[in-house]
This record gives sequence, structure tokens and C-alpha cells, in this order.
Amino acid sequence: MFKFWKKKDNEENIEEIIEKDINESTQSTESKVDEIVRDDKKLVEADKENQKEKEGDKEEKKDEKTNVFSRLMQGISKTKDNITGRVDSILNSYTKIDEELMEELEEILITADVGLNTTMEIIDRLRTMIKERGVKEPLKVRDLLKEIIGDILSKDNSKIEIKEPATIIVMVGVNGVGKTTTIGKLAQRFKDDKKKVMLAAADTFRAAATEQLDIWANRVDVDIIKHHEGADPGAVVFDAIKACQSRKADVLIVDTAGRLHNKVNLMNELGKIFKIIDREYPEAHREVLLVVDATTGQNAVSQAKTFKEVADITGIALTKLDGTAKGGVVLAVKSEVDVPVKLIGVGEKAEDLQDFDAKSFTNALFGDM
Repeated sequence: MFKFWKKKDNEENIEEIIEKDINESTQSTESKVDEIVRDDKKLVEADKENQKEKEGDKEEKKDEKTNVFSRLMQGISKTKDNITGRVDSILNSYTKIDEELMEELEEILITADVGLNTTMEIIDRLRTMIKERGVKEPLKVRDLLKEIIGDILSKDNSKIEIKEPATIIVMVGVNGVGKTTTIGKLAQRFKDDKKKVMLAAADTFRAAATEQLDIWANRVDVDIIKHHEGADPGAVVFDAIKACQSRKADVLIVDTAGRLHNKVNLMNELGKIFKIIDREYPEAHREVLLVVDATTGQNAVSQAKTFKEVADITGIALTKLDGTAKGGVVLAVKSEVDVPVKLIGVGEKAEDLQDFDAKSFTNALFGDM
């Protein structure tokens, strides 16, 4: 009897153990399932947050892009009214495309300082496209004109590049075009992009040129290398390069004298600066940026051609576009000087110095988003 009941007790114990194991196993499985569900919920929530962040970044970038375009639209509003505003008015007054219409369009472009040569190129291409595409309605000429202008502006479209170990930007241009202001705005932009910026006051001949650049250096809070008035510009550039190398600056912007009354002296001065850069910092990326004032119209084209004769210009900064109705000079510069427009000034603020974008400029000129 004892063995029988012992056995039974053992069987009951085994059953209890098995039942206990099953319960524990079930609880463990349920616990793991709950844990997995919680983890899945966390992942879903994290994904939602990431998606919100991405959408927020997209919206922020979209808003930033819209803001830049709005500033561009506002900055060239006078030019838009003077070119496309008048073009629209003319096209709406005609019922057919004839020679008289073409002559009126030609006059609009010339008076907007697009330039004679560029205007003739545009009108010739317009005539060819009208004939090839069988365009009969005057209003459709607007789209053809936009296509031609966009094509001219997009040729050799490029931006200022900052490369390692450093980029040296030599600023050239006559006095009064906004060269010092452009330097200050560029310095602000690069600093906002987390670049270490330095300025070199190599325009030592113009009275107060160094003081003006010094004011911008203090305002933007960047280092400036300067000598006394009348000092050798080459010596300033030499010291600036050495400081740029020792302080590991990303960008060195060099201001230069803008004398055009003697091209030989200008050529010699710039040539000396370029030789010092080549000798002392050959591995640095170099930009030579010509600053011209859009309000001077065709004179800006003449200045660009003159400076191109004495220096290897890599880009043009066209300032004060907001102050003129003759912004068609952008087309003339692009077409006749064969140097890319890299920057345009459309207002007083630092952010109003924008990278030139052919598509955005064309859309703004024709009032299209």
C-alpha cells in the first residue's frame, strides 16, 4: 500500500509540475508576446516621429526655397515690369504675328539693356521657332521667348565652390559697384555655413577702403589682414595667405583695387597677386569674381569685357538688380562676355545676395512659380 500511494503521490506531483511548467511557459509566452507588441508599438511611434521630422525638414526646405524665390521675385520686379510686363501688353494688343510685332519686341529688349547683339540673337531665334513650330497666336510667343531666355541664361550655369584645403576668392571691379558690400555679404554667408572665413584688404590705394572692409569684418566677426594705406597689395596677400594656412581658414576673400584708367597698372597689380597665390598656396581652389553694378546697364558689360582682358575671371556678381528696371543686362553679360553669372544682388540684406539660378531667374522674370 505504501508503494502504491507513494506512486500516486509522485504522479500527482508530476502532474502539478507539468501543469506549473505549462502555466509558466504560457505566462512567459504571453509576456514575450506583450513585449513584442510593446516593441512594435514603439517602433511604429518612432517611425511616425521620424516621418514627422522628415516632413518637417521638407516643409522647412520648401519654405526656405519659397522665401528665396519670393526675394528674387521682389528684387527683380522692376525688370519684370519693364520686360515681360510690356511684352504681355504688346502680345495682347495683336491678333496676328507680323513684322511690326517683332520690331516692338525688339525695342522692348533693347531698352531693357539686353544689348543689341543679344537682342538680335533672341529675335532671330524667335522667328525661327515661330516658323518651325507653326505658331500663329501672338500670346504663344511668350512661351517661346521664355524658352529662349532660359536657354541663354542656363549656359555655363555654375556656383562658387568651397574646396579643401581652402578657397581663395579674389574680388575685382571698379569703385562704386558694391564690391566691399558683396565681400561682407559673402563672408556672412560662408560663416553661416560654418566655414572659417578671413578677409584681405589688398585695396590699399583707395582712401578708406581698408576701413570699410574692417567694419564688415567686425560686423561679421571674421579675421582681417590689413596694412597701412598705400602699402604693397602683394604684401597684404602674402601675409593673408600665411595667416590662412596657419589658422586653417576655409575661405580667404581678397579685396583688390578697381582702377580702370590704366589697364597696364591694373594688369600688373592683379598679375602680381595671382603669382603670389600660385607660389604660396598652389593647392588652394581659386575664384576670381568680378563685381558689376546692374544699374549701369551696358556699362557693366563694357567693364566685364575690360576686366576679362586683364584677368582670368571665373564668375560675375551682378549687384543692385533691385534698383533698376534694366536687369536685362544679365542676358547681355551672359551672352556677350562668356563668363558665368554666379551671384546676383536683389536687396540690402545678406540673404539678398543669391546664387544665380537660371531657371529661378527666368521663372521670376516671367512671373511663374
